[in-house]
Amino acid sequence: MSEIQYRGRRAHVLSNGTLEIIVTVEGGHIAEVRDKATGLNPLWAPPWPTMEPSQYDQAKHPQYGSDSESKLLAGILGHNLCLDTFGGPSEAEAAAGMTVHGEASVSAHDITVRGDTLTQAVVLKEARLRFTRHIQLPAAARAATITETVENLSALDRPIAWTEHATLGPPFLEKGRTQFRVTATRSKVIENDFTGGKGHTRIGAEFDWPMVPCVDGSFEDLRVFTNRPVSGGFTTHLMDPEREKALFSAWSPTHRFAFGYLWNQKDFPWLGIWEENHLRLSAPWNGVTLTRGMEFGVSPFPESRRAMIQRNGLFGAPGYCWAPARREVSVRYRVFLIPASECIERAECVERESVVVSERPPGSSL
Repeated sequence: MSEIQYRGRRAHVLSNGTLEIIVTVEGGHIAEVRDKATGLNPLWAPPWPTMEPSQYDQAKHPQYGSDSESKLLAGILGHNLCLDTFGGPSEAEAAAGMTVHGEASVSAHDITVRGDTLTQAVVLKEARLRFTRHIQLPAAARAATITETVENLSALDRPIAWTEHATLGPPFLEKGRTQFRVTATRSKVIENDFTGGKGHTRIGAEFDWPMVPCVDGSFEDLRVFTNRPVSGGFTTHLMDPEREKALFSAWSPTHRFAFGYLWNQKDFPWLGIWEENHLRLSAPWNGVTLTRGMEFGVSPFPESRRAMIQRNGLFGAPGYCWAPARREVSVRYRVFLIPASECIERAECVERESVVVSERPPGSSL
């Protein structure tokens, strides 16, 4: 049986003896991509106990806050899917019970594991979409191939958001040490201040990757995770349209591993970087959370559906995608966790090293 208990949650595990991938039943979160030999998992585990979204009740569980994000935060782990919105609901949607980032990350997924493939599926009843994800992890490989399909169950073409909210955390994520490489070009700081004036980046500033303008007139290099005592923010980055493949890799000089994702630029032209560094004092954050979201998808910013459509796009690139009536849209991407002496910057290096490492005998290294 592939079903396990993970941090008090129902989950399924896919293992090839080298890597182990854990996916929760409720929310369908990719909770871990773990190196079997060392136990290292770069993905974020919140510092608070999580629970099944179906058991969440705002009146009974005030420790998760009291807004449209609370149900998601009660169950969030690692890599969560934002579908068919990326960001908060409108006032009317929130009143109707809609949560931040849509239904997928708080719904129960049907999960099966057969051979080297984990399959999860869910129907989003409000959005009238069927989502299916296949995670294939070949024997001894250090990269998994993920195929996702969204089927529009309605007779109407629909504009949708679709973002892979991959979030990194300690011990892999370390202040002033963890390094990032991204195939980014034009970039922009989010246009609204959600930090209560505590953010250090200049609101709405446009810039070229990786040097973000700061409010004090200086610039900060996004290729190294911040060393500030307290900070938070969000920047969006257009993946290089001249490249077929888009990539982000994160490297831990402490653990000597590179972790990241590789995808087709045309599928997900945007990467959002979200930073939470002991900034938020409200529940459940409580000023103790350290994390960085590397959120690749079809939209530049987390915002309501209305705002997404009104924005339309940025830097000449679209800001959402279409789900045609009664048809399917599919994407494919890879996630990797590779022993590495330095940060990986090129897509072909990921392809080469993930194959080379998988062919080496146990105990070998780069």
